[in-house]
Amino acid sequence: MDHGPAVELGVDHAVKKKTKLGVILFFIYLIVYAGFVAIGVADYTLMGKVVLGNQNLAVVYGFGLIIFAILLGLFYNWRCTKFENLMNKEDKS
Repeated sequence: MDHGPAVELGVDHAVKKKTKLGVILFFIYLIVYAGFVAIGVADYTLMGKVVLGNQNLAVVYGFGLIIFAILLGLFYNWRCTKFENLMNKEDKS
């Protein structure tokens, strides 16, 4: 049984800004991740160096990548919500 969508979706006037922001954040993350890969390829012994407490660079950089991705996702959600509230408010009246 198909009950259809739970809400009626309208036109999203903020889609261009949200897309542009998503692409920019993707390339920022790509550069940071490429640095991780470059270190691993260029000098893999560097990944074994202890840098923080008793953790090596690979672990610290890896967890940093995960935390950075979460922060970028939260930032993207926050900005897109602002874009949607600003640009789609005329559709609500």
